[in-house]
Amino acid sequence: MIKNIIISGSGGQGILSIGTILANIALFSDKFVSYCPCYGAQMRGGAVNCEVSFSDEELLCIQKEKAKFVIALNQASFDKFISKVEKNGTIIANSTLIKPQKPREDISYIFAPITQEAIKLGNIKTANSIALGILLNLLDEFSMENTKKAYEKVLKTKKDLIEKNIEALLLGFNFLKKEGN
Repeated sequence: MIKNIIISGSGGQGILSIGTILANIALFSDKFVSYCPCYGAQMRGGAVNCEVSFSDEELLCIQKEKAKFVIALNQASFDKFISKVEKNGTIIANSTLIKPQKPREDISYIFAPITQEAIKLGNIKTANSIALGILLNLLDEFSMENTKKAYEKVLKTKKDLIEKNIEALLLGFNFLKKEGN
């Protein structure tokens, strides 16, 4: 079964970084993977999204009409991609920057104060890892060993950020348990 994920936000929120990390986690887990980034000419502050698809079988089409999961880190992304969540899919929304609303009844919503939690951790730039942690909990198919390998590969030139991002990822991973979802 193909899993398609859209990760969206604004430039500077690390959207492409966690998309790359997710793609590498899937690769280290022996999945077939597709990664498609999309960003405007002005990266910092402009709209950014990426699509990651993975499967146990070869991928024939890399861009899908709908996604099983959408991560939206700002309001514009929530508004733009809510229609792209497939029926019975899930949107993970950063409630620090997104007004909690449920315009569709055929999908699940996870509203988490992602940016607020990243600030509490001492680094707002870890918000993307918190969101990825929530997603990985929902996917429930990747090992922490492969996740750490992906962080080490993608952040190899920023080794000082790996530990803090793994801490943020674990905070996100445990968010659903904490919230009782």
